Amino acid sequence: MCARCGVPFASADQGGPAAICPGCQECPPVFRAARAALRYDEQARRLILPLKHADRVELAAILAPMMVRAGAVLLEKADLLVPVPLHRRRLFHRKYNQAAILALAIGRLAKLPVQPDALIRTRRTAPLEEKSPEERATEVAGSIAVRASRREAIAGRSVLLIDDVMTSGATGSACAAALLAAGATAVDVLLAARVPDPRLR
Repeated sequence: MCARCGVPFASADQGGPAAICPGCQECPPVFRAARAALRYDEQARRLILPLKHADRVELAAILAPMMVRAGAVLLEKADLLVPVPLHRRRLFHRKYNQAAILALAIGRLAKLPVQPDALIRTRRTAPLEEKSPEERATEVAGSIAVRASRREAIAGRSVLLIDDVMTSGATGSACAAALLAAGATAVDVLLAARVPDPRLR
């Protein structure tokens, strides 16, 4: 996998001596490092999609221990866990933020504090599924901020951002930029699953 963004490689030598993928070489992410418990494939979708869309919040109890194992090094460096936020309209329809459910489960296992509402979406973004990495970055840029009442909790802390799935890393970088601007000393990302880069086949 890429040592920076955690994207899976098709072979061990694919990232070169530094184990860095082409995407991170061309445009390094704002966050320090990302790790995922699973490659986003059919098996991962069977766990993640029901959690995300079908009220199966109990699946967080299965995913969280896997994420703790995959992110052990990142958890050792973390002072605080923060989930990727949903826009309030999406949160109203879905009723819960699956990233926050995962963050709370991981916090209990790792004995780390969680700030579930530290980040907010300042505007609604278009669906990212069909967009290129560049289009994703443009779409989410400036769409995430630290809640004013949580800035003090972020300042001076090493933050571990929690999310279900990462595709290009654009959302993770937007969150990391907001956290660093609020005074976080570093931001890493821990995911349930990482989508493979089609360029790395």
